[in-house]
Amino acid sequence: MTPVSQPFDSVTPPSGEELTDVLVIGSGIGGLCCAALLAQYGFAVTVCESHSIAGGAAHSFSRNGYTFDSGPSLHSGLSDSPSAHPLKQVLDIIGESVPCLTYDTWGCYLPEGELKIAVGADPFCEVLQELRGRGAVQEWRRLQQVMEPLAAAAKAIPPTALRWDWGAAIATARFAPGVLPHLGNIVKLTGPFSRIMDEVIQDPFIRNWLDLLCFLLSGLPASGTSAAEMAFMFAEWYRPGVVLEYPIGGSGAIADALVRGLEKQGGQLRLNAHVEQVLVKGDRAVGVRLRGGTVIHARQAVVSNASVWDTLKLLPDDAVPKSFRSRRQATPACESFMHLHLGIDAAGLLSDLACHYIIVNDWSQGVTAPQNVVLVSIPSVLDSSLAPPGKHGIHVYTPGNEPYELWAGLERNSAAYQDLKQERAEVMWQGLERIIPDIRQRCEVTLVGTPLTHERFLRRDRGSYGPAIAAGKGFFPGPTTPLSGLFCCGDSTFPGIGLPAVAASGAIAANTIAPLNKHLAMLKAIGF
Repeated sequence: MTPVSQPFDSVTPPSGEELTDVLVIGSGIGGLCCAALLAQYGFAVTVCESHSIAGGAAHSFSRNGYTFDSGPSLHSGLSDSPSAHPLKQVLDIIGESVPCLTYDTWGCYLPEGELKIAVGADPFCEVLQELRGRGAVQEWRRLQQVMEPLAAAAKAIPPTALRWDWGAAIATARFAPGVLPHLGNIVKLTGPFSRIMDEVIQDPFIRNWLDLLCFLLSGLPASGTSAAEMAFMFAEWYRPGVVLEYPIGGSGAIADALVRGLEKQGGQLRLNAHVEQVLVKGDRAVGVRLRGGTVIHARQAVVSNASVWDTLKLLPDDAVPKSFRSRRQATPACESFMHLHLGIDAAGLLSDLACHYIIVNDWSQGVTAPQNVVLVSIPSVLDSSLAPPGKHGIHVYTPGNEPYELWAGLERNSAAYQDLKQERAEVMWQGLERIIPDIRQRCEVTLVGTPLTHERFLRRDRGSYGPAIAAGKGFFPGPTTPLSGLFCCGDSTFPGIGLPAVAASGAIAANTIAPLNKHLAMLKAIGF
């Protein structure tokens, strides 16, 4: 097989057709991390984004003076240096930063009542002591002890050192002395977190809480979430002095920083550039065709940041083996989202509103049950620039628990669609009324998003939150494919759905394409 660091061909494209080294499909955070790193490595990189805004599910948008996040906005580890957060590692490599505001407490409306829960081990133990008593605190402390070496194992090799080829052994060799003491724990990290939880935790509230955290990380309960994901979370959220962060200007500031890193190295982002097909020649991916007929050739590689299902739609029928197509098409999927984006009059509201709230209606239904978990984000309490003076911008969403089947086949302009929007949004209104009782009277901007909105604007098959590959029952495939020259990144390639996972996926794809000597030089430059 020809090394990916060598051009696939040196033929000049036909007149009127464009040429780049690497073409990245989609400007989600995984795609932007991959593109920015490849540009840093010296490749000519072009990113084609179907939408008019970069960032994928992490983009921000403006309406009537409000700036809204399109997706989840719970962040940490972006200001630490050095940081175990893969996204922060990428930002450090490309010489960019994302200034953040910090906070440490979120509000919770749980079946047990209204709680304020701070990150960090001691504050959570104080909540447990009041809510569940000394036995629950002891269980939690024991879990911390168990998770501490697992967290060290999860962080033993930084994601930016990983690649998916023969060079991986060389790139990670320098970390071997730090890995050897953790070999036994690394094996444990590959299984579901529920195995660890079952050995240590009996208290029903703690078990429910851990199930909730797992769901927010992976879209799955503890029985399907890898121990590695939870180990990383424990290392981040339950350490001394930890804070949560919110990017100044909204979550879109993260995409903006990555785009800056891409463009200052000569890379380009093309918005409103919808890829219709990956072009294949001689069993290699050699470029893409955009809607409207524009062809862009890629000397080195095409990288898809689209979901596994959407990537398959871009490939000619005979481009990959039927067995590969069938396996990837059968990848289990998380459900979709409902969203409320609201601009409200903040006059008379309490000054101690939290930036984030979690609402769980009924533990007995399970955290993955439709409409059982509702998340609320009011980032303008931290960053007043996100709303006009005296106003707040609010994002309410049901995270990965809205069935697409309810919406399949509906026309967006139909009365049936409008009626279903109103019906399915009600649980979000009711959850928000627990925080702001007169919320419906305060609204100046009201936007309701559905799985069809996700499908349309984010180009997500069936509006899915991402793959639901349960730990211990399947493996994420990594960046390579049977089609030479075609790589993948994003939540379809690496465990986890949030920013750390997709940033890691983008870094691994970029490193796999880059020559090993450049990868090693990059690691040395950032102190690894």
